[in-house]
Amino acid sequence: MDVHLYTWVITAVVLVAVLGLDVFVIGRNVHEPTMREAGIAVTVFVALAVVFGLGVWATSGSGYAGEFFAGWLTEYSLSVDNLFIFLIIMGKLGVPRHLQQYALTIGIILALVFRAVFIAVGAAAISRFSWVFFIFGAFLVYTAARLVADYRDHGDEEDEVTENALMRFVNRRFPSTDDFEGRALTVVRDGRRLITPMLFVIIALGSTDLLFALDSIPAIYGLTQEPYLVFTANVFALMGLRQLYFLIGGLLQKLIYLSLGLSFILAFIGVKLVLHAMHEYHWADWAPFGGEIPIWLSLTVIIGTLVVTTVASLAASARKP
Repeated sequence: MDVHLYTWVITAVVLVAVLGLDVFVIGRNVHEPTMREAGIAVTVFVALAVVFGLGVWATSGSGYAGEFFAGWLTEYSLSVDNLFIFLIIMGKLGVPRHLQQYALTIGIILALVFRAVFIAVGAAAISRFSWVFFIFGAFLVYTAARLVADYRDHGDEEDEVTENALMRFVNRRFPSTDDFEGRALTVVRDGRRLITPMLFVIIALGSTDLLFALDSIPAIYGLTQEPYLVFTANVFALMGLRQLYFLIGGLLQKLIYLSLGLSFILAFIGVKLVLHAMHEYHWADWAPFGGEIPIWLSLTVIIGTLVVTTVASLAASARKP
């Protein structure tokens, strides 16, 4: 895919500006968005991603458009799973509803920063070492197995996401207040600086973002090795997450099979990466398609898995009291 420098610059400026408008301008009004406000925002951001994908189709062909849509859907699905963890963190740490939008804004900013770093590192590694695909593939298969294990031990998930090593270290070393002090991360009381629960929330969200960035970047590189598509798919996947959190907050808890669906998708992409690496070394002549799984098949597997997962989750949730 031949992407000129000015195209990179224009795309990056426009996407970061749109994301910045949502995060820094609209998000400055700390409140709980209405269902109508959240629904309009999510619809607009999804429509922008679809229009961009169609633009890629018109300018670069259906193959690259398929890679973008496959990458965007995968990253968006991982972001929704990330939102579910955010929901657990907010509930566990007792974040007031009117402050949750601010916390989500910080979480989205951290997610963008972490993903940008890993995108750059991944692109540099892939351009120099073909064997990196073996590592990426093995990591995704491991992540898929971990998601299945987490699903089976669902009762311990809340403690795991809010009691990580970093949180325990901060809790031991720094005195804190019992109540939230608005958006303040620290306050001064009787001459002592104390941290607030909001800082604990930011740490929990940041560490979660770091883990999801580690999962999402190998996944997107398993679908496309074009840094331009990797970047745009990730940015579009982060757009509207703040509104989506409030729009489907209750629905997230009903997507009980989401982790299983994601584990299947990640395992599929992991195998695809390993086959691609074997193809690079001419070890996969025995495999279907010569080891290079076509993007139409990847897109079919991703969409089919998400549809089946969503329908099965809602049907199972409807049967529960």
